[in-house]
Amino acid sequence: MSSLEELLLRTSRTFAVAIPLLPEPTCGVVRIAYLLFRIADTFEDAAGFVRADRLAALADFDTLLEAPSLEAAGAFAAKWTQGRLSPNEGYVELVAQSVDVFAALAALEPRARAIVIGHARRTTRGMADVVRRSDAEGRLELTTVQELRDYCYIVAGIVGELLTDLFVEATPSLAAVRAELDAEQVIFGEGLQLVNILKDEDDDARDGRRYLPRTSHEDVFALARADLDRAERYVRTLARGGAPRGVVVFTALPLLLAGATLERVKTAGPGAKVGRPLVMAVLQHVQTVPLDSEAAAMLTFSPPPASLG
Repeated sequence: MSSLEELLLRTSRTFAVAIPLLPEPTCGVVRIAYLLFRIADTFEDAAGFVRADRLAALADFDTLLEAPSLEAAGAFAAKWTQGRLSPNEGYVELVAQSVDVFAALAALEPRARAIVIGHARRTTRGMADVVRRSDAEGRLELTTVQELRDYCYIVAGIVGELLTDLFVEATPSLAAVRAELDAEQVIFGEGLQLVNILKDEDDDARDGRRYLPRTSHEDVFALARADLDRAERYVRTLARGGAPRGVVVFTALPLLLAGATLERVKTAGPGAKVGRPLVMAVLQHVQTVPLDSEAAAMLTFSPPPASLG
């Protein structure tokens, strides 16, 4: 197992399962992109850093993305793994091994590298704008659903745009359905992120982040459900446009898990998660179901009773 595969396992739950489903070279490109986005997210969420330090770290990361070098990546890692960066040891290890991530980035084909860097810089700068809205200690509260959606765009909608660019680059036939993919790519990311925010509400609040408007929980649940329904169109369009099966499976898996998680959180409250048996059941389903022209069979999943225990 490569060092990047190990970092993915230590920093992700769903995407550590989903990304290896992608065909090469897309799998390697998306893995690198995920790790870069995770580095930026680690600084945005750095509970042990005051606002000024978070902004400085994000600015340094943007500079490194603008002019990548292994020497600069090493200096960046040494500087920003000091202090209480994150209680998540995997995130700290990822920042400490930034050289490995940037070495892999440098090895990408130029067009793929440009796509990844362009979107990573957009989200890094957007996260800095979010941090600027926090108080001096880094505490943040969003007050409207629109503010929440704007935040979701920065941290997840851009990911949807990144994936579309990479998928179309790797599979030219998708150019014929590009307009349809563009119409749903942001919603695909937003829906997944809203579910995470609803699930992690209590943990975020303990770290001084309140993303959910205090009076709009039902509205957010409804928006998340509507987003996941629309995101199915994204998956079906990929299939209809001739995307490799691995790409369709990669997008269907987190969507199905998000739907299951949303139902658990609505029933049991923040912190509720789907268990490993259900994750494995969904994974087996998307890998084995016959794929029709609209991916309808893949997106229809009834959990076996054993997976609910």
